[in-house]
Amino acid sequence: MISAYHAKYYAHELTRRHAADGVDRLSQSLFDASVDLNPHQIEAALFALRNPLQEGVLLADEVGLGKTIEAALVVCQYWAERRRRLLVICPASLRKQWAQELHDKFAVPTTVVDAVSLRKQSAGDMLATLQRQVGKAVVIMSYQFAAKLEAELRAVPWDVVVIDEAHKLRNAHRASNRTGQALKRALQGRKKLLLTATPLQNSLMELYGLSTLIDEHLFGDEAAFRKQFINSGTGLDELRERLASFAKRTLRRDVLEYIKYTERKALTQPFNPTDDEQALYERISAFLQKEDSYALPKQQRHLTALILRKLLASSSHAVAATLVTIRERLQGLLTAGKTEDDGSQLVEQLIAEDDLEQDYLEEDASEAEENAEASMPAAAGNGKPGAAKDAQAVRAAITAEIEELTAFVDAAQALQTDTKAQALLKALNLGFGKMAELRAPRKAIIFTESKRTQEYLHRFLSANGHAGKLVLFSGTNTHEESTAIYQRWLEEYKGTDRVTGSPQVDRRTALIDHFRKDDGTGAEIMIATEAAAEGVNLQFCALIINYDLPWNPQRVEQRIGRCHRYGQRFDVVVINFLNTRNQADQRVLELLTEKFNLFSGVFGASDEVLGRIEGGLDFEKRILQIYDTCRQPEQIEAAFNALQAELEEVIADRIKDTQSQLLENFDEDVHDRLKLRLDEAEARLDKLGRWFWGVTCFALDGRARFDEQSYAFSLSTPPTGIAAGRYQLIRGAAQPDMLAHAYRLSHPLGEWSIDTSLNAATPVATLKLDYGKHGARVSVIERLRGMSGWLTLARLEVTAFETTEALLFSGLTDDGQVLDQEACEKLMAIPAAGKPTPLSTSVPEALLANSQRAVAATIAQVLEANQRLFNEERDKLERWADDKLLAAEEALKNTKARIAQLKRDARKAATLQEQEGIQRELSELERKQRRLRQEIFAVEDEIIAKRDELIASLQQRLQETTSHETLFSIRWQVI
Repeated sequence: MISAYHAKYYAHELTRRHAADGVDRLSQSLFDASVDLNPHQIEAALFALRNPLQEGVLLADEVGLGKTIEAALVVCQYWAERRRRLLVICPASLRKQWAQELHDKFAVPTTVVDAVSLRKQSAGDMLATLQRQVGKAVVIMSYQFAAKLEAELRAVPWDVVVIDEAHKLRNAHRASNRTGQALKRALQGRKKLLLTATPLQNSLMELYGLSTLIDEHLFGDEAAFRKQFINSGTGLDELRERLASFAKRTLRRDVLEYIKYTERKALTQPFNPTDDEQALYERISAFLQKEDSYALPKQQRHLTALILRKLLASSSHAVAATLVTIRERLQGLLTAGKTEDDGSQLVEQLIAEDDLEQDYLEEDASEAEENAEASMPAAAGNGKPGAAKDAQAVRAAITAEIEELTAFVDAAQALQTDTKAQALLKALNLGFGKMAELRAPRKAIIFTESKRTQEYLHRFLSANGHAGKLVLFSGTNTHEESTAIYQRWLEEYKGTDRVTGSPQVDRRTALIDHFRKDDGTGAEIMIATEAAAEGVNLQFCALIINYDLPWNPQRVEQRIGRCHRYGQRFDVVVINFLNTRNQADQRVLELLTEKFNLFSGVFGASDEVLGRIEGGLDFEKRILQIYDTCRQPEQIEAAFNALQAELEEVIADRIKDTQSQLLENFDEDVHDRLKLRLDEAEARLDKLGRWFWGVTCFALDGRARFDEQSYAFSLSTPPTGIAAGRYQLIRGAAQPDMLAHAYRLSHPLGEWSIDTSLNAATPVATLKLDYGKHGARVSVIERLRGMSGWLTLARLEVTAFETTEALLFSGLTDDGQVLDQEACEKLMAIPAAGKPTPLSTSVPEALLANSQRAVAATIAQVLEANQRLFNEERDKLERWADDKLLAAEEALKNTKARIAQLKRDARKAATLQEQEGIQRELSELERKQRRLRQEIFAVEDEIIAKRDELIASLQQRLQETTSHETLFSIRWQVI
């Protein structure tokens, strides 16, 4: 049985705060995580927690190695330690993914905060509304929204802030980078975790920009950084050493020993449009190429054209319905007597109707700003004579465009054949044949860029042999079939933790569960809009069909990454559609295949390539420009050749060499070290599992019936506010019984069990320990069989930079033999035989003296570790001061060099006039030299004062406070 003494010890072990230099520090988050453990992720999370004085770190693992999991481990650990002011800032398109990941894998509550959600709750005070969310859930918001809330974010003392896709802020050091500058000010002094697979894309200055986002004191100013590390050929080793203190990067090749990746195999499904289909395409294409068009609003011309181009390639159904929406806008302008509007409402409507990427809305906002600025002078001339005549001509032009759009819609609706949809049936047969060869599940995901195409394909496939085997997935998931699946799912999982109570999250989960089922009742084909490319794990599916191919390589990679990821057991087959009558479409596919290697190999596109393309080119806009401006085959060929040459130059950039020198791991022992991390973590989790199970058995004794084999129990008499029913302890990525409540440390029942055990009465008593019931052989305890003695447990708390707790055992046998910490821990792993017997005997003095010595030795160790951290931080500030002085001295050095050059020039001057000009510049420079010398002294004083102030504040934090208490003392007997 588990006695109160066992339970109290276990409960303190489960809740104590460890030092950050070992896997024990991640105990709670690792235990609560529903993920398979990977040692590089544990190491990265520990790196982020290592120094409480640091303002943050950069986690820069290659794509596909799970930076999100690394950051989530840190966030979850903070949550477990009751430090719950937690913020995630990421691109708008990744907010749902973060919310889902933290909820599903770590059981941490989240809230996505945006303008709409804050407006709903706000009573006028944004800060008060935000603060009501903080502490109750991890707050998630987009870059743009976070920058707008600069003042509100600055007012919250965040415990940790995660910034995902941090390379987007690589120019944060520039005054012109408004988002980066706003986030720097908002988060100054807060602990930050920057995540990016591409920390260095085009210039070393990007590393400098990211460093300023973490901490202004990692390097001096921009001029000093350029002088030391860019303009000097010798600074690379020092830069590497300094980066190592705050940047960590793991490569795929480092982890292949324990992460097995499958391959990607690409197939092409050609289709040859009919003459009628081709004629309609060419007519609409020519319409989009017109320079002046009222159908495409001036301020959103590029964006509207981009959307129409994509829908035109998707399906006639998608483009026809969109043209109807555009026609309605033109009719509305005529009715209202207007000739133009800003077009933003049209863009929002198109994005909502077709479930297009939300990123387009941000694009819309920035494009509108640029166009508004560009058109301001022109707008001033509207009051000139003849404006009424102009308006009449405009009305006639709009009417003509309405007629043209009507002709397009009629032609689209009159098409008898859909060649592309017919080709989809062939693609499915081809793909399912490949799945049978690979012995992979008969599952396929079809990606389209249009919700209207999605609904059309649902009808088409239902009518062509796939009825009842389809599931739709979109941003809203409100299709009637989707709703029916959701209702059945709710009924199946009623009363379990599978149901979160958030309809949006639960609908997504229900549809994915329906697609995952392989018992014949689930779907074989998921037809998805771009919404399924974000934050969805489809590793049970190995067939991807790109019915519409995005022009953005990162978006393609994101789609494939839903299936081709860690945990995929089969090679992934990617089928791409190819319009054989469209030369530009053929060249886009060729670029994505040959230059980006998106569809082949073990990893697909490398993060260096994807990151550099994002940094160097706006790929989608370049392709749109070719579609919009090139009419003849030779023009298309020349434009794509130029783009390809530019891509090759960017991809082959020598910056890759510098990146590998700076950020890659040259440690030959990396494999051994990672293996050790994994072994340590697994051993720790075995202990935590035993302790948590023991605490639960003690606290719920008489309230539940336990199933020891499956770590499950049926709760019949629950504590207040907790549901009765079946519970199962979660261990790792799988939960065997999906109908049971997932039982974790962070579950309210888990927290109640731990609190009950922490507060259990533990007076001095005799405790018999039954070695025979332990099961496993423990040699140190075997030697104690038949013996008895004393044992005491003390809890020590040391607070300096952070709070660290230690549980210190002292033990003695009756014949005076001292038991060390490990022997005492093993004693407390042996179950009790019967109930403890109270004792009135006092605890031996020798035992108490041993306990005091253990406390003093542990305090000394903690202080020594804190001193090391202090020295690291002081060294960083010393280097920062040196960097700043270097920049000041560099200006003086340049002035001196210029003076010396002018003196040489003066000696060679041929005329008096030339001599006079040189002397005038010389006297100005000499005055500047004197001023710079004085400034150097002032700057030196200022920098040293700042350094000393920072070091003094560190020393203040180093002043430790300690407290300790005896948790219990027992007289033990091993039987």
